Amino acid sequence: MDSVKIAVIGLGYVGLPLARLFSTKYKTVGFDLNQARVDTLMAGHDATLEISDELLQDAIRNNGFVCTTKLEDIKSCNFYVVAVPTPVDVNNRPDLKPLWGASETVGKVISRGDVVVYESTVYPGVTEEECLPVVERVSGLKLNIDFFAGYSPERINPGDKEHTVEKIKKVTSGSTPEIADLVDKVYNSVLVNGTHKAPSIKVAEASKIIENSQRDVNIAFMNELAKIFNAMGIDTGDVIEAASSKWNFIKLKPGLVGGHCISVDPYYLIQKAQVYGVLPRVMSAARRLNDGMGDYVANQVIKLMNKKGVLVKDAHILLLGITFKENCPDIRNTKIVDIYTTLKEYTSNIAVYDPWADIEKVRHEYGIEIINQLPSPSKELFDAVILCVAHDVFHALDIRALLAYENGVVYDVKGFLDRNIIDGRL
Repeated sequence: MDSVKIAVIGLGYVGLPLARLFSTKYKTVGFDLNQARVDTLMAGHDATLEISDELLQDAIRNNGFVCTTKLEDIKSCNFYVVAVPTPVDVNNRPDLKPLWGASETVGKVISRGDVVVYESTVYPGVTEEECLPVVERVSGLKLNIDFFAGYSPERINPGDKEHTVEKIKKVTSGSTPEIADLVDKVYNSVLVNGTHKAPSIKVAEASKIIENSQRDVNIAFMNELAKIFNAMGIDTGDVIEAASSKWNFIKLKPGLVGGHCISVDPYYLIQKAQVYGVLPRVMSAARRLNDGMGDYVANQVIKLMNKKGVLVKDAHILLLGITFKENCPDIRNTKIVDIYTTLKEYTSNIAVYDPWADIEKVRHEYGIEIINQLPSPSKELFDAVILCVAHDVFHALDIRALLAYENGVVYDVKGFLDRNIIDGRL
């Protein structure tokens, strides 16, 4: 264990917190292809805000943590951890290009006796069937003869300051029983709540993907209930509160499903299931339902505006929040964009206010201009305000004061606002 030297490949929401944690016990190097990202980190700041400047600077100053874009800087490592994204393409098919690229990187630096562990979320079989053959081809080494492998799925929850990486119980696995033990010991040595050692890499891969798929299906059920009860004129929140008085009712809420995990990962299992001749109807239906909720919210707002006599065409509308979840800057796969796109068919006067989001990143990713400060009420008032994201800073807003008329519409996507000031909620 004392000889373990770790390289973490991919320094995003997953890789950086893990690398920083490993650096508290092992010599650790972080590797990323993005030079600007590496430069910012070495200057002591994490733009994702997952790691505080204090923690990052301490890791650099006292633990010798280094971030780099140079392959030669990780050649001396012997325990490689791959933490790159696993996106889907425009047709929701798994895109393994980041994993293939990271596997090529590992193949260029790995030596005899070394271990490579994958953390990226994948369908069962990707590590052994897609990634490790790339490492073998590039390195000229053979798995379980010259080098070894493991899989430990990430469980990072962006913006969550309670369930931080050191407190998360991790699933581990290895390509041989001995390597499974080694991988388990390395992770166990830095985790407060320990690990669960899976019997195989495929089991570990499957465990991760069903974590997110289960949540997707559960949220889809609540979204379907919200549609039913809204059509019936019954408040969904009231129904959930009443039902949750039973001891075994699972209390969940409807909502938009965005981000890089729940809204993406199920497609990996859906695609792989079809290869085996299984049509995953429940998961597929859940994905379709959840993907349509942004459009549904926009149409609910339009319906309310029409009922209250507020002209929708060329209306001035304010969206509060664009990140995919509260109190973090993560805009990956945010479904607020779907609300914006539907409303854009009726009006171009849409303001998006989010003090957490990066203006340039939103412009680059979605082509939407956002603001980080609200305009003065004396300069602009709105016909409708939609609370899209439950950022804490929105608690202080006098939202009805932002309306141009008494009959303006306030819609609450998150069940976040005082019910006395809203006209509708999901």
